[in-house]
Amino acid sequence: MKHLFVTGTDTGIGKTIVSAWLCKHWEADYWKPVQSGLEGGSDSEWVARLSHARIHPETHRLTQPLSPHQAAEIDGVKIQLSDFELPQTERLVVEGAGGSLVPLNWRDTMLDLMKHLGSCALLVARSGLGTINHTCLSLQALKGAGVPVLGVILVGEVNSANREAIEHFGEVPVLAELPVFNEISEQALSDFGMPERLVRALNSL
Repeated sequence: MKHLFVTGTDTGIGKTIVSAWLCKHWEADYWKPVQSGLEGGSDSEWVARLSHARIHPETHRLTQPLSPHQAAEIDGVKIQLSDFELPQTERLVVEGAGGSLVPLNWRDTMLDLMKHLGSCALLVARSGLGTINHTCLSLQALKGAGVPVLGVILVGEVNSANREAIEHFGEVPVLAELPVFNEISEQALSDFGMPERLVRALNSL
């Protein structure tokens, strides 16, 4: 089974849109291991509407839009790495909660979950000012934990200087650059094709 763990440099970075885009063009299933916050719809519901991908149920659905460790405490839930097992399918996009060092409990973070699942990470980052520092720090954390990194996807206006700096200092390829869509719809994601460099990277998994 081929699977990819989509993580980000921050929350609200565009991971869910990227995940839906990947599911549509890579023809993959989707799984969100931990959903924090249910008001306004879950990420799984968004991906289902935008990609019509097969959705695997979350292991933990937490009511509050907070870090999983805090949301779990409020809901009286204990999150453990042993709770999580990859759904069995041909291709799977796994979306994390927040960034790579977001805690699941007072011991484990998203990095530990990636290692537990044996995942390769795809890092989603903003394209604008500040992204070089945030992206390179996230890449250092992933590599330091021994998590393989497929590459980076930038979201926002195209910024070739930031892209080149991330590739140079982060020592990973920027595999795609997605705009902030004026209208988030299945058609918009369908019309925005997948770059060949990303296709080749996904085929290498």
